[in-house]
Amino acid sequence: MNRPFAFSLLLGLFAASGPAKAQEPTSKFEFYGGYYYVRFNVNGSAAGGASSETFNGNGAGVQLEYNANRWLGLVGDMAGYGATATTNGALVGGAFTYLFGPRVNFRREKFTPFAQVLFGGIWTTEGIGYSASENNFAMTAGGGIDFKVSSHVSIRPVQAEYFLTKIPDNLNNRQNNLRIGAGIVVRLGK
Repeated sequence: MNRPFAFSLLLGLFAASGPAKAQEPTSKFEFYGGYYYVRFNVNGSAAGGASSETFNGNGAGVQLEYNANRWLGLVGDMAGYGATATTNGALVGGAFTYLFGPRVNFRREKFTPFAQVLFGGIWTTEGIGYSASENNFAMTAGGGIDFKVSSHVSIRPVQAEYFLTKIPDNLNNRQNNLRIGAGIVVRLGK
């Protein structure tokens, strides 16, 4: 995902969140469960992989957000992905991410745009262009929007993030990936 597009997306989310009306109290915790798609970009010279090979990662994830106040939350995110080759669709491996960090919420009566930066790790199995299972650094930066369905449930139609991984690849040990998600948010406690 190119940086001007990501910046434009976040700017659009901020602009969509106009003046706030009287709001109901913010819940202390929010639980998200949903689908994730990741486009894994493997750099050249990776053991066993072709130059600039890509993989499609389909999976699921959960997030738990603790709301420190109306606009600031602390998020824990865990997700698992099965990676398939883009050439023939064959399953080639898997990955598991564990990420933590701050989220800024722009709460409105019917919707909540948000932006977040999460840091942590990625555990990969053999096959995603790499010769061994290992843990490495990972981070995401992006945002999304939640639409309120009831006082305790929201739908998240989109969450889009730049997804950086630092997996040794015999080139520059940096992969620029894309992560997109959608799911359901349940708010707990006041």
